[in-house]
Amino acid sequence: MSSADRIRALRGPILALALGLGLAGCFRPMYGPGADGRSVTEALAAVKVEPVADRLGHHLTQDLVFELTGGAPASQARYRLTVKATQNVVTPVVDSSSGRADAATVLARADYVLTRIDGGAEVTAGTAAASATFDRIAQRFAAARATRDAEIRVARVLADQIRLRVAAALATGR
Repeated sequence: MSSADRIRALRGPILALALGLGLAGCFRPMYGPGADGRSVTEALAAVKVEPVADRLGHHLTQDLVFELTGGAPASQARYRLTVKATQNVVTPVVDSSSGRADAATVLARADYVLTRIDGGAEVTAGTAAASATFDRIAQRFAAARATRDAEIRVARVLADQIRLRVAAALATGR
């Protein structure tokens, strides 16, 4: 291989390295310190989660408190997170011989608004959606427990989505 071929072969990696080094200063880790010196983790710990109605709401509230504050109540609350959750159970497949559904899906949607406590200004708002499938069997207790487990799984997914979106909004300094 001649020296010209070697230079051509190295041109792509060298160009990628130069572009990467040039853009390295443009990115900031989301959980690193912001311009004001606070981390996003500290900002998330300052979010007070309002209780959400219903059984799904109970699990969603508990998961949000844990995701945002690590389980401790917000000590110096600067933000208020209000969530309205709705759910629907659908059964797309029905057994033709018994007339019963063999499986079902919990569809959930959570509309959330993050506001500042001091002035009430809206920081961010949005909608999160999730679904979980479960088996429906003839035993009533087992079917009820499977439904509840699906609701708990959906609540965890919704809480994770909301936490990520709130963290992104707080990281950008809105």
